Amino acid sequence: MPPAQRLSDDQIARRVARELSPGQVVALGFGLPGLVPGVLPERTGVFCLSESGALGYVNAGQTVKLRPGGTPLGLAEAVAMLRGGRVDCAVVQPAQVNAAGDFSHWTTAATTGVFAPGAGLDLAAGPKRVIAMLRHTAEDGSPNIVPELTFPVDGINALHLIITDIAVLSVIPRGLELMEVAPGWRADDVSALTGVPLRRNPDMGEMTFDMEPSRFPSKVFSEARDALHDLSDGATVMIDGFAGPGGMPHCLLVALRDHGARDLTMISNTAGIARITNFGTPPGKLAIDHSILIDSKQIKKAIASYPVSPSASRPSAFELAYRRGEVELELVPQGTLAERLRAGGAGVAAFYTPTGAGTLIAQGKETRVFNGKEYVLEKGLRADFCLIRGHKADTMGNVIYKGTSRNFNSVMAPAARVTVVEVDEVVEPGMLDSEQIVTPGVYISRIVVRPPGFSPYE
Repeated sequence: MPPAQRLSDDQIARRVARELSPGQVVALGFGLPGLVPGVLPERTGVFCLSESGALGYVNAGQTVKLRPGGTPLGLAEAVAMLRGGRVDCAVVQPAQVNAAGDFSHWTTAATTGVFAPGAGLDLAAGPKRVIAMLRHTAEDGSPNIVPELTFPVDGINALHLIITDIAVLSVIPRGLELMEVAPGWRADDVSALTGVPLRRNPDMGEMTFDMEPSRFPSKVFSEARDALHDLSDGATVMIDGFAGPGGMPHCLLVALRDHGARDLTMISNTAGIARITNFGTPPGKLAIDHSILIDSKQIKKAIASYPVSPSASRPSAFELAYRRGEVELELVPQGTLAERLRAGGAGVAAFYTPTGAGTLIAQGKETRVFNGKEYVLEKGLRADFCLIRGHKADTMGNVIYKGTSRNFNSVMAPAARVTVVEVDEVVEPGMLDSEQIVTPGVYISRIVVRPPGFSPYE
């Protein structure tokens, strides 16, 4: 007879929930992890990400309901969050685990001879932390924690914590450490049902299941310059913009100029041509664009598609600086730039494209032939900061765009360590139409509201 009653699936989910913190993005695999959203407090501020693409949801019976601030995603977007390092924690249901933190997903075990892990491999690869949620033993009483996996491996050294119906185990370099036991269970009872030796933590205690409600912290900054306080010299900065002055973070550009960080690498479609083209610019005014950073000698290098003026007689500030040898340039075709940004944000290191093959763009780059056609290897782009323009955001960072601001913003935002968005209005979570949200708050670090009366012209 077992020494005590085992935990219910709901109790296991509640114990998993205690590992989660406000503001975290938590990817949940199919099976037992799907119970976690239903046990989280209403105002916990944890964003649950489902395999099917919902971000910020709760299970309600057999239906899925978005929480305030949640949004539906495509599967490719959900997986990009995993690979791109935007997921803080993943919860998986393995069929087996071992002392090294390897696991076989339950879907792999359920498809013997076929090997169908589903998203198990993705859940193992990208998150900062992976928690296994499973029953300690199989239906026949044999251990699910074993010396060697008998099914194909879906995650190698992937697990950090194992939570079962009788114990909590930490994966450490020396093996598995018993941290907690279920109520009524002893360490010896757990060891007897485990297929590998366990080290007992000196502070081992009994599992508890309560989680205090908490609120998602606001990302709104009252001053644009405050939102850039830690942007240091030598940083790589993505800045949106297409051609004319519309869709640019003018307030953030001025704040960056006033902040004074130098030796910056700027990634942008243009390197400042709105000031030259004068699209929609009132007479006697100059559009605020990237040129103000060139004029203040803060830019060391530009990675851009269209860094030159459309008029040879009216060179841009960047062109003049380039002729003087004050700045460097890496020229990238526009479509390739967009894809390099998307790849960087999605955790794709490099890709092959036919664009530029046989031209100056391909010089010094690896090329390969696929189906008789030459392709150029291009690398994904990442940045320290990203400054973009939005139309409206909620306090969680979900963003709706307007006009040309959408051109590069949606691929830039995921590709930076810190993304700052300048918007016209900030609302409470749930006040934006979830179907209109283009950039989920997962990718937005800070929000700045453009001051009333601010002019995008000088």
